[in-house]
Formats: sequence, structure tokens, C-alpha cells
Amino acid sequence: MDNSAAGPLSGLLVADFSRVLAGPYATMLLADLGAEVVKVEGPQGDETRTWMPPVRGDVSTYYLGVNRGKRSIALDLRDETDAALARELATRADVVIENFKPGGLAKYGLDFAAVRQANPATVYASISGFGSGEGAHVPGYDLMVQAVSGLMSLTGDPAGPPYRAGISVFDVMAGNHAVIGILAALRHRDATGEGQHVEVNLLSSALTGLVNHSSAYAAGGVVPYRMGNAHPSVFPYEPLPTADADLIVAAANDGQFRRLCEVLDLPDVPADPRFARNADRTENREQLRPILVARLKTRTAVDWFDALTEVGVPCGPINTIDGGFAMAERFGLDPVVEVGEGDRAVPTTRHPIRFSATPATYRLPPPELDEHGAQLRAWLTEDGP
Repeated sequence: MDNSAAGPLSGLLVADFSRVLAGPYATMLLADLGAEVVKVEGPQGDETRTWMPPVRGDVSTYYLGVNRGKRSIALDLRDETDAALARELATRADVVIENFKPGGLAKYGLDFAAVRQANPATVYASISGFGSGEGAHVPGYDLMVQAVSGLMSLTGDPAGPPYRAGISVFDVMAGNHAVIGILAALRHRDATGEGQHVEVNLLSSALTGLVNHSSAYAAGGVVPYRMGNAHPSVFPYEPLPTADADLIVAAANDGQFRRLCEVLDLPDVPADPRFARNADRTENREQLRPILVARLKTRTAVDWFDALTEVGVPCGPINTIDGGFAMAERFGLDPVVEVGEGDRAVPTTRHPIRFSATPATYRLPPPELDEHGAQLRAWLTEDGP
């Protein structure tokens, strides 16, 4: 195993027993930061290998999007020889991450208690749908959690049905929470020499991720409802029509609203007591919206975007994904990085964090199933390179 990679997590070995999205997303972020990640797959491989279209060549772009930087070994945990290799990997690892049903790895000797007994310094991270208590038996899928958490009740037109978000938002959120928990546990291990069990579940990630809506209920006893693209506490903070297309306008404080009105040539509106403060504007949004729209419809969305951005009023066009990448390019964010060489080169989305001293690295393309199996088996059985 080559542990010479640069990055703040260089030298850490991560045994990745997760699949689909939350766990693989977390381990990809760790790999970007220098960790050596071994992706353990069953003989059929990660399910997302078959989630297509779309594809690049004959490989699912879903799989490609969350699995760079890893080495793959296919192990059938029902086979004792393979299970023994998996236990050896877990014993050697600094971090073990898994998203089996709670308790599902115990029969293979790969649960937290067994791994901790073999190596008390291991940080063991588990991702589930609903925790390891009373909800342990419930399968965890992002769509289910979007439903039961209340997110879908907040998404869509007020007169229409609830909608899911366009991405698996809570899988991604739980993956990020897993990374945070792992890094905190590694910090604790550095101080004490002891590992610990880090548990993340999609429903808890969802409830904290609902932020102001969660607080509305927990602190205020208010059950929020869907408002389409409107915000319950801020106005204007939604799409507004221009001469050719909708423009997101997010004037979230009094200063931004005054500058918005200056650019729209509405000098008297900020002094109107109905609109002077954010609370006033929110209460009287139905009176204020047509005043703003009448002016916005005199120019195009691009014209207004340039003019409003110039004075610091947050706004933006409603792009398709290609437009989002184009805007990131325009702003110098270089959103696409190519991983691998020649026929194995894969364009992927850049790691989201920038470091001044220890930048993310992109060492390995998403692996083929069992691509590194021979190398890893040799290392696990012979302690070879």
C-alpha cells in the first residue's frame, strides 16, 4: 500500500464498507484529502455501478461521481476466507465506515465491538437511516427521509402535492456529517489513543438540516408549510419575473433592499412604512411584489443580474446544471478536475474545500470492481507493499 500521498489526511487508512451515496461520498472527500481508502464491495459491486443512464462509456456517472481516489477489492463476506481478509483490513484501518443495517456486520465479526477489541484505536463510523435504537429495523433511503422528516411538506407549490428535492440531499448531508464526526474522533484519538463509535443517521441529519424550519417547530411550536419558492421570513427572497426570464432576488436585509430600490429607480419605496424593515416587507409582500415586478420587467434577467451584482444585491439566474458549471468557470472556481490518465481519465467535480497549504489531490480514478483486489489480498495476507 502506498501511503505517500500528500494531503492533511495522508497516512490514514480508511476501510470503506459503505455503498450507494452517503458513505461513498464521505470516503471520497477523505480520499481527496490524502487518506488511503479501500472500497470493499460485494461480488456484484456497489449498486450505483448499475444506476444508469446517464453513462460515461459503459459506466454509470452516478458511481463515477462519488468514488474517485479509492482502491476496490471484492469480498464475499459470506465466505470465511474473504471475511477474514475483511477483518484484517478493519483491524489495520484507522477508520472503518459502513452503512449496513445496524448490527448487520456483527455476524461477520466486523461490528464496532469486534473491531474495537482487535484495535482499540480504530474510529468506526456507522451511517443508518433512523439510528441504532427503535428505528434500527427500518431501511434508510433518502426519499423516505425526505418524506418522514417533513422536507417534502415544504417543497412544491402551496396548491400542489409535496415534492422531493432534486438530489438526495440528506444522503449528501449525512455523508458530510460522517466526515465531521470522523475528523473529530481522530482528534480525540490523537489526544487519548482511543478510537470510538461515530453514528450518523439520515433522519437526524435531516432535522438539523431543516434549520429555520426545525427551529420554528422546536422553539416556536410552529409547523411550517410549503410556500413554493417564497421564504417564510424574508422578502424579497424568491424568483421574480423580468423581461425575459425569472431572476432570483435575495435582498435579505434593509441595506440590500435600499440598494435594490436604488437600481430599480424606486427611491420612495424604502421609506414606505409598509416596507421599511424586513418584517414589514414580509408581512406586506403581496403589496410589494407587484411594485418590484413592474420595474424588473423593463429589462432582461442578465441586465438586472449585472446591475444588481455591481451594488452588492444578491441575485442570480435560474440555470440548468450546465449553466451552473459555466458560472463557476466564469468566477474562476474551476469546477471540473480530471482524474486518471488516457482511457481511464474521468472528469469529476472538484473537492468543495480549498486549502492554502494542503490542497485536495485527485490520485485515482473511480475503480473498476476488484481492480486492486490482487494487490490488496497480497498486502493483507503477506504484509507486502
